[in-house]
Amino acid sequence: MSVEEVFSSRGRVKILKILVEIGELNISEIARRSGLNYATTNRHLQVLEESGLVKHKNFGRIRIFRFNEESRRARMIKELVNGWGVGK
Repeated sequence: MSVEEVFSSRGRVKILKILVEIGELNISEIARRSGLNYATTNRHLQVLEESGLVKHKNFGRIRIFRFNEESRRARMIKELVNGWGVGK
């Protein structure tokens, strides 16, 4: 996935900012904080996971999402968001 595709969606950018700020969250909490519905949040997280930027772990039926710290691209995005100023 290209950088244009990742940043072309306001929803994906919101999700990335939330994960930078909070660390890791379940999908329901990401949806609540981003103002997106569950299905849209799920689709965005699937795209971000397919691109290698986000990982998840399962605890029964609960999925917890976080940045993929092993991904150079994810670390660069995290630096960009932190440098830009989360919440500003």
